[in-house]
Amino acid sequence: MSLCRIELDNFLKELLQINNFQDYGPNGLQIEGKEKISKVAFAVSAQKHSINEAVKQGADCLIVHHGLFWKFHGTRTITGSFAKRVKPLIENEINLFGYHLPLDAHMEVGNAAAIAKKIGLSELEPFGDYKGTPTGVKGVFKSPISDQELREKLEGILSHKVMHSAPDSELIASMGIITGGANSEWRLCIKENLDSYLTGEMSEHDWHESKEEGIHMFAGGHNATEQFGVQELMKTLSDKFDVECLYIPSDNPA
Repeated sequence: MSLCRIELDNFLKELLQINNFQDYGPNGLQIEGKEKISKVAFAVSAQKHSINEAVKQGADCLIVHHGLFWKFHGTRTITGSFAKRVKPLIENEINLFGYHLPLDAHMEVGNAAAIAKKIGLSELEPFGDYKGTPTGVKGVFKSPISDQELREKLEGILSHKVMHSAPDSELIASMGIITGGANSEWRLCIKENLDSYLTGEMSEHDWHESKEEGIHMFAGGHNATEQFGVQELMKTLSDKFDVECLYIPSDNPA
């Protein structure tokens, strides 16, 4: 009832096709721990709560969407609050894996695809363009849905208040989804002839501009829109490998 670290690493590398992405940081193994893994914890982000909970639950591995290392941090010393994240992982020999854009984009276990299926989108196709690579999905509803009904459905699925910039038209037939902080990518909906867009965040100018362009823009929270990819990945690993899996939720409202 255990899995070799290298086997897990190779499986996730192949499943998520991490070499296809020019990302904001490294995808894959970020901190090396035990060679044999019997319990795997999953969380949206590698932060104090999720790391401490992984330790408490006796996990040998923590798999997250937001890892610890990012290009925008530049050269970083392991001090202060960052050290308090790293230290428990090393002391308890917990492997840390992080998958950012690959887990946004995946058509089966990805954040966007998971939401698309939950809200009833069909004919799913890759959507978005980050340095030439799609990072979301687009699809159509079997029949047009009212903007209010869709907003309520999203709030139920995400367990989070959804901000909505609404043009005059009430019915929605199609949607593009890129989760997290992809607020400016709503403009791709104009080119793709989509009438709505879902992401995690919305800037002040996006509210006005999307509305004026006739695009329904929905923002459901960065953390909330990115909770499902790791959950789908957990189901995949649980089905394939004889390891115990657990999900660590976050109360991050952003």
